[in-house]
Amino acid sequence: MYLFRDEGGDVLYVGKAKSLRSRVRSYFQRGDSRVGTAQLAERIADIEVIVTRTEAEALHLEQNLVKRHRPPFNIRLRDDKSFPYIAVTLADEYPRVMFTRERHRRGTAYFGPYANAKKVRETLDVLNRVFRFRPCEGPRPGRHSGIPCLDFHIDRCLAPCIGAITQTDYAEIIDGVTSFLSGDTETIQRELEERMRDAASSERFEEAARYRNRLSSIRHLAERQASDKRAVGTVDVIGLAVEADRAAVQVFPLRDGKMIDRYAFHLENVAGDDAQTVLEAFVIEYYGSAPSTPPEVLVPTAVADTSAIAGFLTARRGSRVEVRAPLRGEKRRLVELAVDNARLALESDSAQRAATRQRRVAALEELREVLNLESLPLRIECFDISNIQSESIVASMVVFVDGRPKNAHYRTFSIRGLDGQDDVGAMREVIGRRFARLRDRESDESFSQMPNLVVVDGGKGQLTAALAVMEELDLPRVAVIALAKREEEVFVPGLPVAIGLDRSSPALQLLQRVRDEAHRVALRFHRRKRGVRSMRTIFDGLPGVGPVRRRALLRHFGSVERFLEASQEELEGVPGLPQKTARALYAQLHKAGPS
Repeated sequence: MYLFRDEGGDVLYVGKAKSLRSRVRSYFQRGDSRVGTAQLAERIADIEVIVTRTEAEALHLEQNLVKRHRPPFNIRLRDDKSFPYIAVTLADEYPRVMFTRERHRRGTAYFGPYANAKKVRETLDVLNRVFRFRPCEGPRPGRHSGIPCLDFHIDRCLAPCIGAITQTDYAEIIDGVTSFLSGDTETIQRELEERMRDAASSERFEEAARYRNRLSSIRHLAERQASDKRAVGTVDVIGLAVEADRAAVQVFPLRDGKMIDRYAFHLENVAGDDAQTVLEAFVIEYYGSAPSTPPEVLVPTAVADTSAIAGFLTARRGSRVEVRAPLRGEKRRLVELAVDNARLALESDSAQRAATRQRRVAALEELREVLNLESLPLRIECFDISNIQSESIVASMVVFVDGRPKNAHYRTFSIRGLDGQDDVGAMREVIGRRFARLRDRESDESFSQMPNLVVVDGGKGQLTAALAVMEELDLPRVAVIALAKREEEVFVPGLPVAIGLDRSSPALQLLQRVRDEAHRVALRFHRRKRGVRSMRTIFDGLPGVGPVRRRALLRHFGSVERFLEASQEELEGVPGLPQKTARALYAQLHKAGPS
């Protein structure tokens, strides 16, 4: 194992090699065609070496180091986030069936992961129409008024809140839900068919029609979720396609011969890596957070040596995992299907990227022409002020490079020394503080770069304030404009009236995206500051909540409003907060006494 570090000690890249000398030397050779290698070599200040006994052990260590340091030059999954699940709260008196991305609560059964949130919500909607479990939140059913909600009246809930169904009968319904989600779709279909026939034979035709509709829904859901391949068994089928510096991966999970879903991923920073290296990096990311590992994983034939992957997955599962590239039969056909899907996903992504790139270029060209700029506005900085009267006045600076947001260069400011609400004065302060650090090349990479275009949110007053400050600082020539929200008018220095751009203009749409992003960042920072202040006031005197738990609650809920609206179940789900403390906290907030 080897780690490249920069001058500040931050990890740039984590790699592994049998021959360390030749691998590390390759990064410093001239003529290396791999994208990003030159930028990496320029930033390397130190190399750290770790010796492992086996390749599987090296994969485990690489997983831990990548997860800990998140090095910018390692292969990574794009749009990486937690998987959606369906959760059944079996510990509740009347269990809920709900959408979640968490997977840590005791007494809860989890089904998934699923490919996307939309599919989970569609599945829940169908299941609710068929099984009519309660959709209300909280560990106990019903509302404080004791009156059943609309779902009861439209036959979407059996109303355990008013005793319309016994706990035993409700438990049978939840058993049906869990059986269906576990793959047993035949039982519920037989039951619905029998009830439909009984109702029809007794001339209860409206009831029979309801059973018919539920049966149709459940059949459609079962057909959409499952593709029967009993001879294949329980496996994960992985397809891989690599092109230039990007790769696409498709995963087909089959459980007891049924294809329960399909997961699609895109990877970046893969330039110059072979299929085996890319697949190993994907396996580390994907199975490092996946809830389970199957006993068999099928991979493309381009992956020659699967021993390291098999060792890694075996350790994850706790029992032997076979990783192989099938050469014939149904399993080979499934791998080829996954590879074809990965290739199509990569082609589609490339086409979308090209179209998006063309739109960005058109917007920048039009912006240069409309504003009469000397060059393309490749770096745009936008500033926005957020406050409620004079409370917690803050400002944001967002940066767009080549028409895309560069989040690492975003900055926020707390405005100091203003009396009352003064947006013009606040804009004057933030522009001055930003450009006073223009030559601060060592401590802040964002402040040290000169923008091609500065956009201030507001009208002539904000524009005049920004220009005055920049003239005082004797800055190099840079274009400055103001964008007013109400009529989307663009104010330019030297012109008495605003420039009117067509609403469909790519240039105006780009300016709107930049302005809206600045507004979003400023508003989020403002809410956080108000939230911290309000949290400190609210937490004073609450039982069992000190500074550490206060930070944990704020980090978990994000705002005072969300914290105050939290149910007891949600408080019990806060990491690091004991359930007894959560119950006491809920009782104190709702003045309900200890539970």
